[in-house]
Amino acid sequence: MKKKVEILAPAKNLYQGMAAINAGADAVYIGAPQFGARTNATNSVEDIAELVQYAHLFKARVFVTLNTILYENELETCQRLIHDLYHIGVDALIIQDMAIMEMDLPPIVIHASTQMNNRDPKHIKFFHDAGMKRVILARELNLDQIREISETTDVELEFFVSGALCVSFSGNCYMSVANGERSANRGSCAQNCRLPYTLIDGTGKTLMTETHLLSIKDLNLSDQLPALIEAGVTSFKIEGRLKDIVYVKNNVSYLRKRLDAFLEVSDKYQKASSGRTFYSFDPEMDKSFNRGYTDYFVNKRDKKIGSWETPKSQGQFIGKLLEVKANGYVIENYDLLNNGDGLYFVNEEGKADGDRVNIIINDVVVPNTFRPLPVGTLIYRNSDASFNKLLEREDSAIRKIGVTLTFSETNNGFTLTAIDEDGHESISTMEVEKELTKNDESIIPNIKNNLSKAGNTPFIVDEIKINFSENWFLPISKINEIRRVVLAQLIDIRVKEYHREEFQITKTDHPYPISELDFTYNVSNKLARQFYKRHGVTEIEKAFELQWDPGKSRVMTTKYCVKYELGKCPRFQKATMGEKVVEPLVLKHGEVEYKLKFNCKPCEMEIWEKDAEFEIEDDGY
Repeated sequence: MKKKVEILAPAKNLYQGMAAINAGADAVYIGAPQFGARTNATNSVEDIAELVQYAHLFKARVFVTLNTILYENELETCQRLIHDLYHIGVDALIIQDMAIMEMDLPPIVIHASTQMNNRDPKHIKFFHDAGMKRVILARELNLDQIREISETTDVELEFFVSGALCVSFSGNCYMSVANGERSANRGSCAQNCRLPYTLIDGTGKTLMTETHLLSIKDLNLSDQLPALIEAGVTSFKIEGRLKDIVYVKNNVSYLRKRLDAFLEVSDKYQKASSGRTFYSFDPEMDKSFNRGYTDYFVNKRDKKIGSWETPKSQGQFIGKLLEVKANGYVIENYDLLNNGDGLYFVNEEGKADGDRVNIIINDVVVPNTFRPLPVGTLIYRNSDASFNKLLEREDSAIRKIGVTLTFSETNNGFTLTAIDEDGHESISTMEVEKELTKNDESIIPNIKNNLSKAGNTPFIVDEIKINFSENWFLPISKINEIRRVVLAQLIDIRVKEYHREEFQITKTDHPYPISELDFTYNVSNKLARQFYKRHGVTEIEKAFELQWDPGKSRVMTTKYCVKYELGKCPRFQKATMGEKVVEPLVLKHGEVEYKLKFNCKPCEMEIWEKDAEFEIEDDGY
């Protein structure tokens, strides 16, 4: 039996969730009224229930994010919400807080959020043995590490393949809460990483000024899908529960086409849901919001990944500026542009800048606000007006389920049988007094023509069979009526016969891989503490949010490295780095300062508040 592989899409709301499914998603993840890691993307239980019904029609699944840490006074509310979500048919919960594993749960599938920092085989095997059916891997992993995890345990593996990247190890960023009491682990990240910083070395010398030093490019692993499948990944996740519908439809459609091309020639893997999508546009990742793209560390560290000019969208490369004419620009490939498009470029001051196309006259692109730019400036389009308008239309991506119709005569009339691509069957019978046509012309073509009109239903008629012994006459209205009935029944049958996987968590006591937990394990309530203690943990530090020491804390750990981005990495750039930078390096934004600590052996960087004290380690290279 072939293994199922899925495209997993973000759903900011009901409407975008349905659009993602129409565009080809095999599953969607969506926030509930509370406890999701995006407080600006919450949804009512009623809306989620409607999305569940729509998704299950296509055998697509709905996962709900309950991936914040929980406080004591929220535990009962969270448990009630879980039962509500189970009763409306949700397929799985994505969690971070181990308190949920201690609750009185219905038999609902649990996925381990990437917020749990899923980076090594021992921890991931532990979660699987505890009853979790899927683990969402840390974004920093490379193919070899993913393969090792897959060989250690047969838990389902999910991996981000497109969208924005958290510069920190997920779940281990505390910059936001330390500078404004907005906790990322509570769904309220202030995105301090996207701010401009001044970089100062250990002598007080300014190395960089007002640069987005912690902002990194967006992820695009669309060309890595076969390699990731081979390594053990079966769910490809798109980041973006705060993005607009154009982003969601474009990303889903692009990845759908790339994955389908692989599945068509595979004898081991298959699509995880039903139906096929018809597009009125050609998806292109460059036309989505992006800061430039990176494969991050999936192929290990091999190139710079910073997006230092701006945290805003760069978009699609158009061409070089060839000439400035009057109040406009002559640009390579200007014919790709349209009125209303957004332009992106880096100005003479080295800052990200942009404008909107007002009009194009002959070969001159006239912006709304003209400013002189040097010849050779690289011009990007970060908003394609006509593309956006097309994707905002509901009919730009339509999903249909294949069906075969068989129309047969009976003793008392006629019957229409519909069998869909998954084998579901619907039958409708029409009792009428049969009469022959008044001429010898076959009525079969006319019947087939009217039966083929599935209209606004989720079906497309792939084949029609007519079993008549005589040339029976039938009014068009009767044909249309029996078709409508049989397809309406088939919708109900598909939803009713949808099989939801269920799993009842039972408490285990197998040992946790380590016995002492620091604040990065985000333990914020008694139930989570109880869970870890039962599994052999002896020392448990409180979550950062409950014990923050202002000015002295480590607020981030990251695989991203400022020294590498500067070309000063003694491990990978020793031959070309020149003089070492004098540490500690300091990031400054306004009155806020951070110190950088570099741990070269694990190839990681830590960010500490200004009053923190630590030893600068010998890099050993």
